[in-house]
Amino acid sequence: MANQRTYGSGLVRDVDLLEVLALPEARDGLGVSRVAELSGRDKAQVSRALATLADAGLVSRDEHTRTYRPGWRLFALATHATETHLAHLAAPFLRTIVARLNETTHLCVLRAGQVFTLRSELASHAFRGLGWEGVGVDPFTTSPGRVLLSEWDEDTVGHWWRTFSGAAAHPLPDLPGAAAEPPSIPLDQLTGKLAGIRKRGYETVDEEFEPGLVGVSAPVYGFRGDIVAAVNVSAPKSRLGERLPAAGRFTRTVADRISAALGAPG
Repeated sequence: MANQRTYGSGLVRDVDLLEVLALPEARDGLGVSRVAELSGRDKAQVSRALATLADAGLVSRDEHTRTYRPGWRLFALATHATETHLAHLAAPFLRTIVARLNETTHLCVLRAGQVFTLRSELASHAFRGLGWEGVGVDPFTTSPGRVLLSEWDEDTVGHWWRTFSGAAAHPLPDLPGAAAEPPSIPLDQLTGKLAGIRKRGYETVDEEFEPGLVGVSAPVYGFRGDIVAAVNVSAPKSRLGERLPAAGRFTRTVADRISAALGAPG
């Protein structure tokens, strides 16, 4: 029992250090002395603890300035926790769409340059309802992909598009990464479609991703006001094709409700 208490108290102290590195002052990194000062701990203890956290990837150390900042694994854990919470919160809202449209509905995010499904709610016929979670798809010819790109400025979209097309030598370090295939839509058409999404609040696709398949998507906003996910409905054109605009408006309404539940401004 004593060992468990010792381990637990050590973990709490390490979490305190991570909270110090999350302060606005730590944006450009903090040295050991400043971390010790802010945490009220001994400098030698802080130095050993930061070294351990760095080995685990929870903090990163700049070898030139000898300062520390949050590490890649901490961001990965935060992203996973956020997505898990988002998928759980969105589930009843997705079921509202299924009940209204009788089509399978997905919650999607942009990850590593592709669109991934976090959660699906199945319609009674379950058209393509299985197998999409965790599978990456093209962001350019899918409605959720375009929605997730729609808040980016034209320069960022253009630079990212050129990276995907092979016009850039390598993916930009501050962008989501490189896709497996080059863009299948000209840049001017893509920017026009993104502008349309910003105007009406949703996107539709008509057999662009796959023959006979149509879909609609609308953005979900987080508490910072940025797009964190897209709500998507996909179905055979024979069933949903004539209802696309109405389905888009309803999907946007439900996505707005999810945004409100996340604390999005406005």
